[in-house]
Amino acid sequence: MPGRLVALFVAPAAGAPARRVDRARALAGRGLDGDRYADGAGSFSRWPGKGRDVTLIDAAALAEAAAEFGVAVAQGQHRRNLVTEGVPLDELRGVPFEIGGARFEGVRVCAPCKYLVRVTGQDRIFDALVRRGGLRAAVVASGTVREGDAVTWDPADVARRPRLPG
Repeated sequence: MPGRLVALFVAPAAGAPARRVDRARALAGRGLDGDRYADGAGSFSRWPGKGRDVTLIDAAALAEAAAEFGVAVAQGQHRRNLVTEGVPLDELRGVPFEIGGARFEGVRVCAPCKYLVRVTGQDRIFDALVRRGGLRAAVVASGTVREGDAVTWDPADVARRPRLPG
């Protein structure tokens, strides 16, 4: 059963508030059009490496974090680009998947960082997102993604993937 994309966020510069959009163009090897990483202006853009194009987080994980820690992690405060529902993000490391007209590949977990505390002013947000931080992914084929789009993957790809560390 496919999952679905429930929200998209872009931030034009490092430290800028994330802004919700209803659609965005995913650019192969870059990220979402209008986002700092697609423009090479993200905090980690100066270092080479795969998996900085987009970040994903599960809506249920955000709800759990808010309920357990009393933090506001909605509306972009989580600093993730794509919020999904019904998608086993941990299982998609090393696995291709599609959202709308774009193709992605899961690269590694997206652990929270202490920067979130500074940006949100919430001391507990880091702890709230530990083991709930989501997934970093590469855009491997450009296309448009929209709120409500299905998120699909081949379960056989999940079964075949090698065991990957964090």
